[in-house]
Amino acid sequence: MIEEFVLRALLGGTGVALVAGPLGCFVIWRRMAYFGDSLAHSALLGIALGVGLGMDLNLGIMAAFVVFALLLVFLQNQQRVASDTLLGILSHGALSLGLVAISMMEGTRVDLLGYLFGDILAVTWIDLIWIYGGGAVALGLLAFIWGGLLAVTIHEELAQAEGVPVFAVRFVFMLLIALVIVIAMKIVGILLVTALLIIPAAVARRFARTPEQMAAGAAGAGVIAVVGGIGASLAWDTPSGPSVVLVAALMFLLSISLPGGRGVL
Repeated sequence: MIEEFVLRALLGGTGVALVAGPLGCFVIWRRMAYFGDSLAHSALLGIALGVGLGMDLNLGIMAAFVVFALLLVFLQNQQRVASDTLLGILSHGALSLGLVAISMMEGTRVDLLGYLFGDILAVTWIDLIWIYGGGAVALGLLAFIWGGLLAVTIHEELAQAEGVPVFAVRFVFMLLIALVIVIAMKIVGILLVTALLIIPAAVARRFARTPEQMAAGAAGAGVIAVVGGIGASLAWDTPSGPSVVLVAALMFLLSISLPGGRGVL
């Protein structure tokens, strides 16, 4: 008989993998892995905001992500500093500000290790509601903008000439990454969440022939990594979040050792 906490962990991890896989494909195609990492670092600022205002921490984190994305888009449009430089400045600035703010909150205890590295075995039924509710919203929005986002990814100028609202599509995509990071933090933590976005997608890219095949394959690879990581964590008493990412990394190493195609896009 499977333990209830293991069942919750499997359900939570599966929910995150099903959303992170398809979205991670666009992260790879658009070479935005550093953006996802930078966005995750700003989560600590959202935690400090949530604690300080006495609101739900997930809402505080989403608010910080929205501000981060808007600020990034605004500064990118100024074209005064390279995008990777902006990401580095905003990422480490938000991370440091969040740590300082949390340290100044006397009498408030925050499980920083849990947020940094995740604890999939501590997923609750309320967390599952967040994961599947947020995941359904994210997949619905991704399906809605799929054609426009794919066109922008292939050739942004041509997509704009064809009437695709490039700015709106890019901004919605950033918000989707933010939403996935929020629902995935409980599983693998802030420091490893980007890995769950990009590694399964990188595995699927080796064998897919169409964007849709890659999205489905990435979701499947993510689920396998979650199941394998939880199994390893229970068998050898290893940290759950890093175990999931390690299994995904091993899958990638196996995939590049096998004959396959050159990938889509």
